[in-house]
Amino acid sequence: MKTKYIAAAIGAAFALCAQAQDTQIDRKVTDLMKQMTVAEKVGQLHQLSGRQFTGPTSSAYADKLADIRAGKVGSMLNVIGVADTREIQALALQSRLKIPLLFSLDVIHGYKTVFPVPLGEAASWDMDAIELSARIAAKEAAAAGIHWTFAPMVDVARDPRWGRVMEGAGEDTYLGSKIAAARVHGFQGKKLGATDSVMATAKHFAAYGAAIAGRDYNAVDMSEQQLYEVYLPPFKAAADAGAATFMNSFNTLNGVPATGSAFLQRDILKGAWKYKGFVVSDWGSVREMVPHGYAADLSDAAVKAINAGSDMDMEGYAYSQHLEAAVKAGKVKMSVLDDAVRRVLTKKFELGLFDDPYRYSDAAREKAVLGDASHRAAALDVAQKSMVLLKNEGKLLPLSREAKRIAVIGPLADSQRDLEGGWVVQGERAKVVSIVEGIRNHAGKAEISYAQACAPGCASSEGFADAVATASRSDVIVLAVGETWDMSGEAKSRTDITLPGQQEALFNALKATGKPIVVVMLSGRPLVFNTIADKADAIVYAWFPGTEGGNAVANVLFGDYNPSGKLPITFPRSVGQIPLSYAQYNTGRPVVDEKNIVYRSAYIDSVNTPRYAFGHGLSYTDFKYSGLALSSATLAGAQKATLSFDLTNSGKVEGTEIVQMYLRDMVSSVVRPLKELKGFQKVHLKPGETRRVSFTIDRDTLSFFNSQLKWSAEAGEFKLMVGSASDDLRLEGTLRLTQ
Repeated sequence: MKTKYIAAAIGAAFALCAQAQDTQIDRKVTDLMKQMTVAEKVGQLHQLSGRQFTGPTSSAYADKLADIRAGKVGSMLNVIGVADTREIQALALQSRLKIPLLFSLDVIHGYKTVFPVPLGEAASWDMDAIELSARIAAKEAAAAGIHWTFAPMVDVARDPRWGRVMEGAGEDTYLGSKIAAARVHGFQGKKLGATDSVMATAKHFAAYGAAIAGRDYNAVDMSEQQLYEVYLPPFKAAADAGAATFMNSFNTLNGVPATGSAFLQRDILKGAWKYKGFVVSDWGSVREMVPHGYAADLSDAAVKAINAGSDMDMEGYAYSQHLEAAVKAGKVKMSVLDDAVRRVLTKKFELGLFDDPYRYSDAAREKAVLGDASHRAAALDVAQKSMVLLKNEGKLLPLSREAKRIAVIGPLADSQRDLEGGWVVQGERAKVVSIVEGIRNHAGKAEISYAQACAPGCASSEGFADAVATASRSDVIVLAVGETWDMSGEAKSRTDITLPGQQEALFNALKATGKPIVVVMLSGRPLVFNTIADKADAIVYAWFPGTEGGNAVANVLFGDYNPSGKLPITFPRSVGQIPLSYAQYNTGRPVVDEKNIVYRSAYIDSVNTPRYAFGHGLSYTDFKYSGLALSSATLAGAQKATLSFDLTNSGKVEGTEIVQMYLRDMVSSVVRPLKELKGFQKVHLKPGETRRVSFTIDRDTLSFFNSQLKWSAEAGEFKLMVGSASDDLRLEGTLRLTQ
């Protein structure tokens, strides 16, 4: 009890200290703003890219340097490294008020040490691992002079045609919200302003992941109920976790560009959520309101964006060219300008940049941090946890190290660049471990032969014969196929998400040898690969696994790591099923029997079910679920109920199971999904070990946004389900909520 009082006292002391610091910073910001001209205030809202500073000297280059010296630039992106950030910061300190710059960068899944792409990390369902990945990325970026990253992307995405699906956490709101908070905590650490942390950015606000037809930058049209229920919660989680900034999105939402949406930025974010950070536009999204047809010209775009709550203009030049005149003409109130400037300056004070503008630009720290060998070990751990075993017929995996001949084949087997994925900042390609290198490192006595078969993209079958000959001399084939790194990411939407080129033809040629085939798939999105799904003996989905990808793949293949990853997004059978999510709604004519689909909500050429469901992922051991019990059959008011069950490792090796709890509200004022993820746990068990697993259910667990957008729970019956995947639910129970 005494310890509890001491902890409470320490917590209260920290809270008072933080409050005092906030008051002090607020006073400093107020004093500074009293000295600023309108032009200098506008300058704080202008973000400029530094890419041109690495090019030849030009008049445009000189003009930008002059703007920095004059205090007309508040932030820069794409200025990388201690030397360059110090040099450019020195220019900003020549301005009249010596206001330091914020340096920002797209540090998405690592800085020098490359971790799996975010969708791959999401497959780990491991919040500690995901937070660690962001923590190391922040340490490395901060050591290189960066203050601010444009991550995490927390967009819910249910259309794998959209290339940026690789940058987020997948299709589920609950899982995505947990990951959003973990990544914010990782980037920002315990305290904003520590020199081993960076400011996080929750992006893209909002609903960018629901772009029509999966086409990047396209319009979004949805009900507000769907917006509140599915797409906003991860942003709220990021805000609650303390995300320093938000980034608005390129898309229109129900006809209004997100950059110009007061509904999103003022009513929800800064209003209902009481958000104190600032909002930065996406690259040029302020000026893009002109081609959208929402703003008449750049001046009109500046007025509409700032009035809607978009605080900083990234590479749009709308604010820098037109905002001062708009304020003087009364089109923008001084209070609106001051609010935006105050938000930006507050973050600069919180980072400690006014005390020491160069505190992040320390050459000795940069060298030490970027050379830290422990970062690669962490990258290996996260990569292993991200891999998903989709199939393992006849328990072909794990492979034996005894004197066997293993043929490693495929256009991506010896690739290094493709293991990194998109959004690589300072990765060292020469140090990336390829799949064939990783297998050779771990093969023991096994004889390893390699054939590329075709170049990445596999446009030609010219090398197939050599690959088949190599395979014929082997005992088992490891085939590495998938997308190349530049086929997923921003502006990488695809109408056809089957394997590119002739990769399935390569698989068929190898299958004809009669040798067992393990397929290792690289990608930043779900792909359609029905032939391989049907005929391969084993499939490991490795995503784009990063610097240590080859070693991680090898550890999984040889059983040094028992895979535990689960899919964070549904894999369709065909593009025609998209968008597809496990959290679908029933219809008045649901399919009860796939053999009888007459006048049912079905396709005449395909079943409704996906190829691989959300939450799917196998292990080298087996898990048994039993003994489900509810502490109470009813719930009322503020009461809580506990759902518990036994999980047993019934196999022969130790392993980790990600147990998942879903519910269905059987009857409500708004039709509810057939299943909603409401909890998950990672449980590691030795062979034969049993553990009692429990989940707590309260009123909030049963709540949803009704037609009036009110978060509430309605009396009635709820089905509770636990299992290994959304389509592999082992136990069910019923709970009734009474008012």
